[in-house]
Amino acid sequence: MLTTLIYRSQLNLSCRSAELSALVERARIRNTNQNITGVLLSNGSDVMQILEGSEESVVKLFHKIRDDQRHSGVVELMRDYGPRRRFNNAGMLLFDLQVQSPKEVLQSVLDYSQLESYLTSDDRVFKFIQSFITGKHAGNSRAPADAAKWTLSREKAPFGEAVGLIADQICQFALQPIVEPSEGKISSLEALIRSNDGGSPEHFFKTLDQDKIYEVDLQTKKYAFALAEKLGIGSHKIAVNLLPMSLVNVPGAVEFLVDQISLHGLQPEQVVIEVTENEMISGFNKFNSAIKRLRGEGIGLAIDDFGSGYAGLSLLTRFQPDKIKIDREIVSNIHLSGAKQAIVRSIVSCCTDLEITLVAEGIEKLEEWCWLESAGIRRFQGFLFARPQLNGVGDIHWPHLVR
Repeated sequence: MLTTLIYRSQLNLSCRSAELSALVERARIRNTNQNITGVLLSNGSDVMQILEGSEESVVKLFHKIRDDQRHSGVVELMRDYGPRRRFNNAGMLLFDLQVQSPKEVLQSVLDYSQLESYLTSDDRVFKFIQSFITGKHAGNSRAPADAAKWTLSREKAPFGEAVGLIADQICQFALQPIVEPSEGKISSLEALIRSNDGGSPEHFFKTLDQDKIYEVDLQTKKYAFALAEKLGIGSHKIAVNLLPMSLVNVPGAVEFLVDQISLHGLQPEQVVIEVTENEMISGFNKFNSAIKRLRGEGIGLAIDDFGSGYAGLSLLTRFQPDKIKIDREIVSNIHLSGAKQAIVRSIVSCCTDLEITLVAEGIEKLEEWCWLESAGIRRFQGFLFARPQLNGVGDIHWPHLVR
């Protein structure tokens, strides 16, 4: 099976013309020996390369390229499979937009192709090539900061000490801050449900009678509000996760939440209900009615794990939340993935138009934060900044430029 992989990067060369020609010649010999076709396009600052060959050979070569210090900002744009090569197996060819005009480069690429012209017009590979040649996709409006120039410093969170295991509760909560690094402040705290032995939400819910899941899910929120009161979160916001159908299937769900918020000395405006799109929602009219009552009380609303489940776009069209949290699977290694970058740019554009706040979840690397921040996201949650702490709030790690 033939594998096609496309990536873009910047080449760090001191004498660009001579070094680029030498690099291509060495790559031509290497690629020919490995039965890999390479098509390299350069515009003077950026390069895009198409690699064709066996999956094992192409992926091995791509990893070598990504580790090569002469490349920076390596982003995978496409990985696909097909029955035959698009290009003659010449090892490596260079198409330089500093030497030829865009029209000449495009014609040269088409002449090199083995596909009939009627096939190239709708082929994704040739669409990438044409966009690069014409400058249609210039990438980010602002280049990401260099992660190597940043470091992290630890600061104790401004809340009381963790209260330890709380007796007479069917569950515990771990709090994790959502931060705004550019402002150096905590935006809000998310209360993450845990079993009494510290197990995950999945572990906790598996121990329940399936007929009681929604009722228990709702009832546990009183423990999160009680914990916020014990710790003294002041005017900070607290977010709690709720299964969407808990609002539909449990009578008086909204009234219960409002009562518990008041009972524990919180204001409704301090509370954000996060509904996940991972659960299929039935009875949308009842769900929408419950959401309206929540909003009428002043309680905030967020869509959690956006992009991971059944109903993200459907939820977004039926009601506009205050906040959307981009799922960690989309965020993970986003600095290396053109597909993920395109998706997040679209989400940023959509939420900007709708005035919806965005949070990126699951940040574990400085490179991820740098790229997302350059894309316009300001609020972040993840192990890079703070880990969840059972019945408390752990230390915050703030990014600073290395001096």
